[in-house]
Formats: sequence, structure tokens, C-alpha cells
Amino acid sequence: MTNETIELLLKRKSMRVFEQKPIPEDIKASILAAAMRAPTAGNSMLYSILDITDQKLKDKLAETCDHQPFIASAPMVFIFLADYRRWFRKFQQAGCEAVPAPRLSDLILAENDAVIAAHTACVAADSYGIGSCYIGDIIEQWETHRDLFHLPQYVAPVSMLVFGYPTQQQKDRKQLTRFPKEMIVFENGYHDLTDEELMEYYNNDKAKAFCTRKYTSDFALEMERSAKEILKNWMGE
Repeated sequence: MTNETIELLLKRKSMRVFEQKPIPEDIKASILAAAMRAPTAGNSMLYSILDITDQKLKDKLAETCDHQPFIASAPMVFIFLADYRRWFRKFQQAGCEAVPAPRLSDLILAENDAVIAAHTACVAADSYGIGSCYIGDIIEQWETHRDLFHLPQYVAPVSMLVFGYPTQQQKDRKQLTRFPKEMIVFENGYHDLTDEELMEYYNNDKAKAFCTRKYTSDFALEMERSAKEILKNWMGE
């Protein structure tokens, strides 16, 4: 059984080439409004959104986020930040007793809030025929991004989305496959896949190539370094 929303979700794919066509301000406002209605921990909205409109900043991000030129040509760019600073300052302002500094658990909640808001924006954009692509590389180059966007303590980049009207080539491009349901969905408890199941679902040559690209490459090592620095900043170390 399907409906318009399910079809939208099932057909989605990342888009990296956009028409040079601006996104109308009323549509941008609608996408942001949808993002801000996303589920959030205790209605606390532990995130902020940077709307990047300065072309010089887009050009910079195209370099700092693993040298991806299409970022610079995207008509709309949002950076989603984990943000506990707002509440921490408000608790102090309100005279709350023994206000603890944000903890690791608060960072995890804030990251959840930011990602949920980001994907709500992603789906909202798709409903207008606007494609998008997540840029996880915003986690890299922490010091550069911190200074570039004036990020104080208890504020950290989590995800970036670039948006635009996709070219026909991008629309026609085949979707990537996903893992089968049996590899992902387990009833009532975790199922550790057997060696035979792992081999059936994903061959070793593909796994080696993926490991090299995603876990041992220079960008992966930089992301790990940067993530550690983000955590130190959050924890006040």
C-alpha cells in the first residue's frame, strides 16, 4: 500500500547537479517552517540553522568540505548545528540553581534534533521538486568552520544540505540500491549476522573498496580528528 508521501520518500535520491534557477523565497520559508516543526527532544529545539546566502562562504565550503565544487553552485545551502548554548544561557539568566554545563548526553540529543530537522527540510524540499544532497564533510575542518561561522562553545556543526532544482540527467540517474530488509530490521532484539549472511548481502571486494574510501582515506581521518576536537570544545576540555 502506498500514497503520495511514501512514493516521495521511496523515490528520493541525492542530487548533485542543479539548474541555475533560484529557489523562491516563499518556498525557502516553507521548507524552513517545516524543518522547525520537526520532532525535537522535549520541545527544546536543540539546534540552529545557518542559511548560507553569501557566495564567498559557499565557495569556501566547496573547498573545506572535501573539495566538492557543486556546493558552490547550489542555490540554497543550510548548515544544521547542534546548539545547547541557547538553553544554557537561558538557565543562567533565569537563575536556575546548579546549572550543569552541557554534557555528552546533551550533545547526542542536540545532534538528533539537528538531523531530524535537516531531514524534514530535505523531504519538504522534495515535495516542491527541489533536490538535495547531504554533506557530512561539514564535520571536518572544525577550527576553520568554527571561525568562519563564529561558533561559540556548545554549538557544533552536524550536517549540511545543499538544495536546487535538479538537472534532467540527475532526475534520470538510477537510484543506488539499499541493503535488504533482512539485514536492517530485526524483531524484538538485535540479530548479529552470520558470516554467510554477510557474504550474501555484501561481497568482499565491494567492502574493501568502501573501507578504503570511507574509513582509511584522508578525509575520513580528518573527520575523526575534527570530531574529537568538537567533543573537547563541547565538554570544555
